[in-house]
Amino acid sequence: MAEGGAPVTMSDVARLAGVSTATVSRVVNGRYGVSASTVAHVRSAIEQLGYETSLVATSLRRSRTNVLGLVTHSFQPYTAEVLKGVMDALSQSGFDLIIYANSDLYGTYSEGWEKRHLARLSGTLTDGCIVVTPWSKLESSTPLVAVDPATDSTVPSVMADNLAGATTAVEHLLDLGHRRIGFIAGRSGLAAALSREEGYRKALTDAGVPIDTTLIGRGDFNPASAVPLARELLSRPDRPTAIFAASDGMALKVVEVAKDLGLSVPGDLSVVGFDNILESALADPGLTTIDQSMYRLGHEAGRMLKSLVCGNWRGPRHIVLPTRLVVRGSTTAPRL
Repeated sequence: MAEGGAPVTMSDVARLAGVSTATVSRVVNGRYGVSASTVAHVRSAIEQLGYETSLVATSLRRSRTNVLGLVTHSFQPYTAEVLKGVMDALSQSGFDLIIYANSDLYGTYSEGWEKRHLARLSGTLTDGCIVVTPWSKLESSTPLVAVDPATDSTVPSVMADNLAGATTAVEHLLDLGHRRIGFIAGRSGLAAALSREEGYRKALTDAGVPIDTTLIGRGDFNPASAVPLARELLSRPDRPTAIFAASDGMALKVVEVAKDLGLSVPGDLSVVGFDNILESALADPGLTTIDQSMYRLGHEAGRMLKSLVCGNWRGPRHIVLPTRLVVRGSTTAPRL
Protein backbone atom coordinates (compact mmCIF):
# COMPACT_ATOMS: atom_id res chain seq x y z
CA MET A 1 0.00 0.00 0.00
CA ALA A 2 1.10 3.58 -0.68
CA GLU A 3 1.24 6.28 1.98
CA GLY A 4 -2.04 6.67 3.87
CA GLY A 5 -3.11 3.12 2.99
CA ALA A 6 -4.02 3.95 -0.62
CA PRO A 7 -3.56 1.20 -3.23
CA VAL A 8 -0.16 1.14 -4.92
CA THR A 9 -0.30 2.51 -8.46
CA MET A 10 1.89 2.13 -11.49
CA SER A 11 3.05 5.71 -10.95
CA ASP A 12 4.29 4.77 -7.46
CA VAL A 13 6.34 1.94 -8.96
CA ALA A 14 7.73 4.24 -11.65
CA ARG A 15 8.72 6.84 -9.06
CA LEU A 16 10.58 4.32 -6.90
CA ALA A 17 12.29 2.69 -9.88
CA GLY A 18 13.18 6.02 -11.48
CA VAL A 19 11.57 5.14 -14.82
CA SER A 20 8.48 6.21 -16.74
CA THR A 21 5.06 4.68 -16.18
CA ALA A 22 5.23 3.49 -19.78
CA THR A 23 8.30 1.45 -18.93
CA VAL A 24 6.57 -0.05 -15.89
CA SER A 25 3.61 -0.92 -18.12
CA ARG A 26 5.91 -2.71 -20.57
CA VAL A 27 7.46 -4.76 -17.77
CA VAL A 28 4.11 -5.63 -16.17
CA ASN A 29 2.62 -6.72 -19.49
CA GLY A 30 5.70 -8.60 -20.68
CA ARG A 31 6.35 -6.43 -23.71
CA TYR A 32 9.66 -6.11 -25.56
CA GLY A 33 11.93 -3.06 -25.63
CA VAL A 34 13.10 -3.02 -22.00
CA SER A 35 16.62 -4.00 -21.00
CA ALA A 36 17.12 -6.90 -18.61
CA SER A 37 18.65 -4.62 -15.96
CA THR A 38 15.66 -2.25 -16.14
CA VAL A 39 13.22 -5.17 -15.92
CA ALA A 40 14.99 -6.42 -12.79
CA HIS A 41 14.97 -2.89 -11.30
CA VAL A 42 11.24 -2.44 -11.95
CA ARG A 43 10.38 -5.88 -10.57
CA SER A 44 12.34 -5.06 -7.41
CA ALA A 45 10.27 -1.90 -6.98
CA ILE A 46 7.06 -3.90 -7.55
CA GLU A 47 8.04 -6.37 -4.84
CA GLN A 48 8.98 -3.60 -2.40
CA LEU A 49 5.68 -1.79 -2.86
CA GLY A 50 3.48 -4.90 -3.17
CA TYR A 51 2.00 -3.67 -6.46
CA GLU A 52 -0.66 -5.96 -7.97
CA THR A 53 -2.03 -5.46 -11.46
CA SER A 54 -5.79 -5.65 -11.97
CA LEU A 55 -6.75 -8.95 -13.56
CA VAL A 56 -9.82 -7.37 -15.10
CA ALA A 57 -7.83 -4.47 -16.56
CA THR A 58 -5.18 -6.84 -17.83
CA SER A 59 -7.78 -9.05 -19.52
CA LEU A 60 -9.17 -6.03 -21.34
CA ARG A 61 -5.74 -5.13 -22.70
CA ARG A 62 -4.72 -8.54 -23.96
CA SER A 63 -6.27 -11.81 -25.05
CA ARG A 64 -5.24 -13.79 -21.94
CA THR A 65 -5.14 -13.19 -18.21
CA ASN A 66 -2.80 -16.14 -17.52
CA VAL A 67 -5.15 -17.05 -14.69
CA LEU A 68 -7.08 -20.32 -14.44
CA GLY A 69 -9.97 -21.09 -12.10
CA LEU A 70 -10.96 -24.05 -9.96
CA VAL A 71 -14.66 -24.09 -9.16
CA THR A 72 -16.19 -26.39 -6.56
CA HIS A 73 -19.40 -26.62 -4.58
CA SER A 74 -17.60 -26.93 -1.26
CA PHE A 75 -14.24 -27.97 0.13
CA GLN A 76 -14.05 -31.55 1.34
CA PRO A 77 -10.95 -33.77 1.77
CA TYR A 78 -11.56 -35.02 -1.79
CA THR A 79 -11.44 -31.48 -3.19
CA ALA A 80 -8.30 -30.62 -1.25
CA GLU A 81 -6.41 -33.56 -2.78
CA VAL A 82 -7.63 -32.65 -6.27
CA LEU A 83 -6.44 -29.09 -5.68
CA LYS A 84 -2.93 -30.28 -4.78
CA GLY A 85 -2.69 -32.07 -8.11
CA VAL A 86 -3.94 -29.05 -10.05
CA MET A 87 -1.45 -26.72 -8.39
CA ASP A 88 1.47 -29.06 -9.11
CA ALA A 89 0.40 -29.33 -12.76
CA LEU A 90 0.42 -25.54 -13.06
CA SER A 91 3.73 -25.09 -11.21
CA GLN A 92 6.14 -22.92 -13.22
CA SER A 93 3.65 -22.75 -16.09
CA GLY A 94 3.11 -19.00 -15.90
CA PHE A 95 -0.53 -19.52 -14.89
CA ASP A 96 -1.99 -18.44 -11.57
CA LEU A 97 -4.99 -20.17 -10.01
CA ILE A 98 -8.18 -18.69 -8.56
CA ILE A 99 -10.20 -21.00 -6.29
CA TYR A 100 -13.93 -20.31 -6.12
CA ALA A 101 -16.11 -22.31 -3.74
CA ASN A 102 -19.77 -22.21 -2.82
CA SER A 103 -20.85 -20.51 0.40
CA ASP A 104 -23.89 -20.56 2.65
CA LEU A 105 -25.24 -17.63 0.66
CA TYR A 106 -27.02 -20.09 -1.61
CA GLY A 107 -27.60 -22.88 0.90
CA THR A 108 -25.73 -26.12 1.26
CA TYR A 109 -27.30 -27.84 -1.75
CA SER A 110 -28.16 -25.13 -4.23
CA GLU A 111 -28.87 -25.96 -7.83
CA GLY A 112 -27.07 -23.96 -10.48
CA TRP A 113 -23.99 -23.16 -8.41
CA GLU A 114 -21.71 -24.01 -11.36
CA LYS A 115 -23.34 -21.44 -13.64
CA ARG A 116 -23.09 -18.73 -11.00
CA HIS A 117 -19.44 -19.42 -10.32
CA LEU A 118 -18.49 -19.67 -13.99
CA ALA A 119 -20.35 -16.46 -14.82
CA ARG A 120 -18.17 -14.65 -12.29
CA LEU A 121 -14.89 -16.09 -13.56
CA SER A 122 -15.05 -17.14 -17.20
CA GLY A 123 -13.76 -14.76 -19.82
CA THR A 124 -13.04 -11.81 -17.53
CA LEU A 125 -10.90 -13.09 -14.68
CA THR A 126 -9.82 -16.45 -16.08
CA ASP A 127 -8.77 -18.09 -19.33
CA GLY A 128 -10.46 -21.36 -18.36
CA CYS A 129 -11.78 -23.31 -15.39
CA ILE A 130 -11.72 -26.73 -13.77
CA VAL A 131 -15.08 -27.64 -12.23
CA VAL A 132 -14.99 -30.32 -9.53
CA THR A 133 -18.01 -32.66 -9.47
CA PRO A 134 -20.45 -30.41 -11.34
CA TRP A 135 -24.10 -31.31 -10.79
CA SER A 136 -25.31 -30.29 -14.23
CA LYS A 137 -24.25 -29.67 -17.81
CA LEU A 138 -21.56 -27.01 -18.18
CA GLU A 139 -21.36 -24.12 -20.61
CA SER A 140 -18.70 -21.42 -20.93
CA SER A 141 -17.07 -19.15 -23.49
CA THR A 142 -13.65 -20.30 -22.29
CA PRO A 143 -12.16 -23.82 -21.98
CA LEU A 144 -13.53 -26.07 -19.23
CA VAL A 145 -12.44 -29.38 -17.73
CA ALA A 146 -14.75 -31.34 -15.41
CA VAL A 147 -13.45 -33.60 -12.65
CA ASP A 148 -16.09 -36.30 -12.02
CA PRO A 149 -18.62 -34.82 -14.47
CA ALA A 150 -22.40 -34.95 -14.52
CA THR A 151 -23.99 -37.72 -16.55
CA ASP A 152 -24.89 -35.40 -19.45
CA SER A 153 -21.51 -33.64 -19.58
CA THR A 154 -19.93 -33.04 -22.98
CA VAL A 155 -16.93 -30.96 -21.87
CA PRO A 156 -13.46 -32.50 -21.54
CA SER A 157 -13.24 -34.48 -18.32
CA VAL A 158 -11.09 -36.50 -15.94
CA MET A 159 -12.51 -39.25 -13.77
CA ALA A 160 -11.59 -42.52 -12.12
CA ASP A 161 -12.67 -45.91 -13.42
CA ASN A 162 -15.58 -45.92 -11.00
CA LEU A 163 -17.20 -49.05 -12.43
CA ALA A 164 -14.07 -51.15 -12.01
CA GLY A 165 -13.37 -49.69 -8.57
CA ALA A 166 -16.84 -50.36 -7.20
CA THR A 167 -16.86 -53.86 -8.68
CA THR A 168 -13.55 -54.59 -6.95
CA ALA A 169 -14.86 -53.25 -3.61
CA VAL A 170 -17.88 -55.55 -3.61
CA GLU A 171 -15.84 -58.50 -4.90
CA HIS A 172 -13.56 -58.03 -1.89
CA LEU A 173 -16.56 -58.40 0.44
CA LEU A 174 -17.86 -61.38 -1.50
CA ASP A 175 -14.44 -63.07 -1.32
CA LEU A 176 -14.56 -62.66 2.47
CA GLY A 177 -17.88 -64.55 2.50
CA HIS A 178 -20.42 -61.72 2.75
CA ARG A 179 -23.71 -62.14 0.90
CA ARG A 180 -25.95 -59.52 2.51
CA ILE A 181 -24.13 -56.41 1.36
CA GLY A 182 -25.74 -52.99 1.70
CA PHE A 183 -24.93 -50.04 -0.52
CA ILE A 184 -25.15 -46.29 0.11
CA ALA A 185 -25.15 -44.50 -3.23
CA GLY A 186 -23.82 -41.08 -4.16
CA ARG A 187 -25.62 -38.09 -5.65
CA SER A 188 -27.88 -38.98 -8.56
CA GLY A 189 -26.93 -37.22 -11.77
CA LEU A 190 -23.20 -37.69 -11.31
CA ALA A 191 -21.53 -40.17 -13.63
CA ALA A 192 -19.36 -41.42 -10.76
CA ALA A 193 -22.38 -42.24 -8.62
CA LEU A 194 -24.11 -44.18 -11.38
CA SER A 195 -20.97 -46.15 -12.21
CA ARG A 196 -20.37 -47.07 -8.58
CA GLU A 197 -23.90 -48.39 -8.23
CA GLU A 198 -23.48 -50.28 -11.49
CA GLY A 199 -20.29 -51.84 -10.09
CA TYR A 200 -22.12 -52.89 -6.92
CA ARG A 201 -24.85 -54.56 -8.94
CA LYS A 202 -22.40 -56.15 -11.38
CA ALA A 203 -20.29 -57.79 -8.69
CA LEU A 204 -23.36 -59.31 -7.01
CA THR A 205 -24.82 -60.51 -10.30
CA ASP A 206 -21.53 -62.04 -11.43
CA ALA A 207 -21.34 -63.91 -8.11
CA GLY A 208 -24.91 -65.18 -8.45
CA VAL A 209 -26.10 -63.18 -5.45
CA PRO A 210 -29.62 -61.74 -5.87
CA ILE A 211 -29.82 -57.95 -5.64
CA ASP A 212 -31.99 -56.86 -2.71
CA THR A 213 -33.01 -53.28 -3.51
CA THR A 214 -34.08 -52.73 0.11
CA LEU A 215 -30.37 -52.83 1.00
CA ILE A 216 -29.65 -49.81 -1.24
CA GLY A 217 -29.78 -46.34 0.36
CA ARG A 218 -29.78 -43.11 -1.65
CA GLY A 219 -27.16 -40.70 -0.31
CA ASP A 220 -25.61 -37.72 -2.09
CA PHE A 221 -21.89 -37.88 -1.15
CA ASN A 222 -22.50 -35.52 1.77
CA PRO A 223 -21.29 -37.57 4.78
CA ALA A 224 -24.30 -36.52 6.86
CA SER A 225 -26.66 -38.05 4.29
CA ALA A 226 -25.38 -41.52 5.19
CA VAL A 227 -26.38 -41.32 8.86
CA PRO A 228 -30.15 -41.99 8.60
CA LEU A 229 -29.57 -44.51 5.80
CA ALA A 230 -27.03 -46.48 7.83
CA ARG A 231 -29.23 -46.36 10.92
CA GLU A 232 -32.16 -47.76 8.93
CA LEU A 233 -30.08 -50.56 7.40
CA LEU A 234 -28.44 -51.55 10.67
CA SER A 235 -31.62 -51.43 12.77
CA ARG A 236 -33.48 -54.04 10.75
CA PRO A 237 -33.56 -57.64 12.05
CA ASP A 238 -32.00 -58.95 8.84
CA ARG A 239 -29.34 -56.25 8.72
CA PRO A 240 -26.49 -56.55 6.22
CA THR A 241 -23.17 -57.99 7.35
CA ALA A 242 -21.30 -55.48 5.17
CA ILE A 243 -21.93 -52.05 3.65
CA PHE A 244 -20.20 -50.47 0.68
CA ALA A 245 -20.53 -46.67 0.64
CA ALA A 246 -19.89 -44.63 -2.52
CA SER A 247 -17.50 -42.27 -0.69
CA ASP A 248 -15.16 -42.45 2.27
CA GLY A 249 -17.01 -39.61 4.00
CA MET A 250 -20.23 -41.61 3.96
CA ALA A 251 -18.43 -44.84 4.88
CA LEU A 252 -16.90 -43.24 7.97
CA LYS A 253 -20.37 -42.13 9.05
CA VAL A 254 -21.56 -45.73 8.64
CA VAL A 255 -18.82 -46.81 11.06
CA GLU A 256 -19.96 -44.14 13.55
CA VAL A 257 -23.59 -45.27 13.35
CA ALA A 258 -22.61 -48.92 13.78
CA LYS A 259 -20.68 -48.09 16.95
CA ASP A 260 -23.59 -46.00 18.27
CA LEU A 261 -25.82 -49.05 17.82
CA GLY A 262 -23.40 -51.25 19.75
CA LEU A 263 -22.03 -53.04 16.68
CA SER A 264 -18.33 -53.69 16.27
CA VAL A 265 -16.48 -52.96 13.02
CA PRO A 266 -15.43 -55.26 11.49
CA GLY A 267 -16.68 -57.99 13.87
CA ASP A 268 -20.38 -57.32 13.34
CA LEU A 269 -20.16 -55.18 10.21
CA SER A 270 -17.58 -54.79 7.47
CA VAL A 271 -17.40 -51.38 5.77
CA VAL A 272 -15.79 -50.30 2.48
CA GLY A 273 -15.52 -46.75 1.14
CA PHE A 274 -14.38 -45.10 -2.06
CA ASP A 275 -11.77 -42.31 -2.45
CA ASN A 276 -8.92 -43.09 -0.02
CA ILE A 277 -8.94 -39.73 1.71
CA LEU A 278 -6.40 -39.20 4.50
CA GLU A 279 -9.09 -39.65 7.17
CA SER A 280 -9.73 -43.20 5.97
CA ALA A 281 -6.20 -44.24 6.95
CA LEU A 282 -6.41 -42.45 10.32
CA ALA A 283 -9.79 -43.89 11.33
CA ASP A 284 -10.18 -46.60 13.98
CA PRO A 285 -10.30 -49.11 12.48
CA GLY A 286 -8.62 -48.00 9.28
CA LEU A 287 -11.12 -47.91 6.43
CA THR A 288 -10.86 -50.37 3.57
CA THR A 289 -11.43 -48.31 0.45
CA ILE A 290 -10.91 -47.81 -3.26
CA ASP A 291 -8.05 -45.45 -4.06
CA GLN A 292 -9.00 -43.28 -7.04
CA SER A 293 -5.83 -41.13 -6.83
CA MET A 294 -7.51 -37.78 -6.25
CA TYR A 295 -4.17 -36.02 -6.63
CA ARG A 296 -3.72 -37.48 -10.10
CA LEU A 297 -7.28 -36.50 -11.06
CA GLY A 298 -6.35 -32.91 -10.29
CA HIS A 299 -2.96 -33.14 -11.97
CA GLU A 300 -4.43 -34.48 -15.21
CA ALA A 301 -7.19 -31.87 -15.14
CA GLY A 302 -4.68 -29.07 -14.64
CA ARG A 303 -2.46 -30.36 -17.41
CA MET A 304 -5.41 -30.68 -19.78
CA LEU A 305 -6.83 -27.23 -19.07
CA LYS A 306 -3.45 -25.55 -19.44
CA SER A 307 -2.98 -27.16 -22.86
CA LEU A 308 -6.55 -26.39 -23.97
CA VAL A 309 -6.04 -22.71 -23.14
CA CYS A 310 -2.74 -22.67 -25.05
CA GLY A 311 -4.34 -24.52 -27.96
CA ASN A 312 -1.93 -27.46 -27.94
CA TRP A 313 -3.91 -30.30 -26.30
CA ARG A 314 -3.48 -33.48 -28.34
CA GLY A 315 -4.76 -36.08 -25.88
CA PRO A 316 -8.22 -37.62 -25.43
CA ARG A 317 -11.09 -35.37 -24.35
CA HIS A 318 -12.12 -37.79 -21.62
CA ILE A 319 -9.48 -39.35 -19.36
CA VAL A 320 -10.30 -42.37 -17.17
CA LEU A 321 -7.76 -43.26 -14.48
CA PRO A 322 -7.33 -46.70 -12.88
CA THR A 323 -8.32 -47.47 -9.28
CA ARG A 324 -6.98 -49.90 -6.69
CA LEU A 325 -8.26 -51.64 -3.56
CA VAL A 326 -6.66 -50.62 -0.25
CA VAL A 327 -7.43 -53.19 2.46
CA ARG A 328 -7.40 -51.98 6.06
CA GLY A 329 -9.04 -53.02 9.31
CA SER A 330 -12.71 -52.33 8.57
CA THR A 331 -13.34 -55.58 6.69
CA THR A 332 -13.22 -59.21 7.69
CA ALA A 333 -15.17 -62.43 7.20
CA PRO A 334 -18.74 -62.40 8.53
CA ARG A 335 -19.53 -64.19 11.77
CA LEU A 336 -21.24 -67.52 11.32
